[in-house]
Order: sequence, then C-alpha cells, then structure tokens
Amino acid sequence: MATQEIQLSAAQNISVADRTYPVAPGVRLNVRSGPGTQYGIVGTLPAGAQVSIRCQRTGTTVSGPYGTSNIWDSIASGQYVSDAYVYTGSDGYVAPNCA
Repeated sequence: MATQEIQLSAAQNISVADRTYPVAPGVRLNVRSGPGTQYGIVGTLPAGAQVSIRCQRTGTTVSGPYGTSNIWDSIASGQYVSDAYVYTGSDGYVAPNCA
C-alpha cells in the first residue's frame, strides 16, 4: 500500500499554545491512524517538518533520535506520530491527554 506525503496546512501548525515542534532532522516520519505501530500508516511527514501537537496519549513504545517513549502526538484528527521523533524539549507530556 502506497502512502502519501502529508502537507500540513497553516491551521494545523497552530497548537493550543501556538507552538510547533520540529521532527528529527533528515527524518521522513510515518503518520499513523492511532497511537502505535500496529496502526496503519496514513501518510508521511517530509524531512524538516514542524508539527503542532493537539493532544498526546500513551501507545506503543518506540525508540528514536530523542530517546525511547510510549507517548504519541496527535497532529490532526486520526493522525499520530511517535514523540520519540519530535523534539519537544521534554521527556513527558507537553500537551493535554487526548480524550
């Protein structure tokens, strides 16, 4: 199954705190339909992407450039990325829990 590269609109780049976070340099990051590697890939963020984090939730533990984490960032409805690939400056939550 081919995946599509996701282009974030300006509205998606505005978080609750008007804050965006960079994806690890040089990484094309898979975007999944839920908070874990068992969920399907719905697209890919291009290298150099910045994301806003709408909310966060616990999911599959993933190791990436920024450590090992079970936190998944919701960047849009039905779109999650592993926090281990997003530089938030924190090992914990930086946004509210997803409902």
